Amino acid sequence: MWNRFFRRIFTVTAVIFLLTGTAHPNENIVVAYSGVSGFQGPLWTFSELKLFPKYNLNPEIVLIAGGTQSMQALLSNYTDFALASATPPLSVGLQGGAVVIIGAALNKFPFSLVTQKGIDHPAKLAGKRIGIVNFGGSNELAVVLALKEWGIPRQAVTLIRSGDTAGRLIALANRSLDATLLSMPYTIEAQKLGLNVLAHLGDMQAAFPMTVVAVNRAFLQKKRGVVKQFMAGYSEAIYRLMQSKDTGISIYKKYLKQQDAKILEATYDDIAGKFSFPPRMNRQGLRNAAELVSKEGMGDLNLSQFVDETVIDELEREGFFEFLKKK
Repeated sequence: MWNRFFRRIFTVTAVIFLLTGTAHPNENIVVAYSGVSGFQGPLWTFSELKLFPKYNLNPEIVLIAGGTQSMQALLSNYTDFALASATPPLSVGLQGGAVVIIGAALNKFPFSLVTQKGIDHPAKLAGKRIGIVNFGGSNELAVVLALKEWGIPRQAVTLIRSGDTAGRLIALANRSLDATLLSMPYTIEAQKLGLNVLAHLGDMQAAFPMTVVAVNRAFLQKKRGVVKQFMAGYSEAIYRLMQSKDTGISIYKKYLKQQDAKILEATYDDIAGKFSFPPRMNRQGLRNAAELVSKEGMGDLNLSQFVDETVIDELEREGFFEFLKKK
């Protein structure tokens, strides 16, 4: 028994040394993310807690708005890692692009459905105008799945493409919309305007891979060690963010440029418990994303060909995630 115990400790220690040792120079990588919101917390934690150098990585972090542009950057080798929702990698994969999902930090919708004050029950959404960012994305799917869970036909509401979060909040305040999806801290701003938070979609049954890690398949094959270093560091960032409210609030204060302590605390409380550790893909959520992509006429999906979690499997076999918990 003791021999097995010491072998286990030796294996985990060796893994940590290989991932964080100083024998190798830091690897230059480019990491793309899609927007500024609370669900980007793990990436910001990765940077703020200096976990990149710990895992022998030297990052350039770039903001690329739009899933299509983010995937094009991966395919052209301009970026090495892309943090996005699951739908862009699935769409690109169906078109023959060699993009693969290697993990998921968030498998829940980070949105709340905010409505006019008089809409205080899901049934009252019938006949109403609901603003979304765009068709074919996570906003549309979130509304469709929420309606399904409430037993409301999709045809009972009108979805309107209404642009970015700030624009949709203004449209809601001006009564140009009856409802829209908002994330923190805009949800609190909406309440200050007298609007109603009808439901927190992250608390509902519907799953969706809102933040996945995608890479070029060729990069995974050629630089598997670098991918493993990234996923180990990203996993530690997720865990440390989830475990320390003070850390999370401090990070959100900096990156969301928010000074209101109550808003920062509410933002952390709203999102921190929804992250996935280890950062594995929720398969039902992936099916939900696939249905959205297929609805665009892209055919049936063989989901396994778009996901490769062997790096996470390897870290788990080596005891890395349990080591972080005990540490």
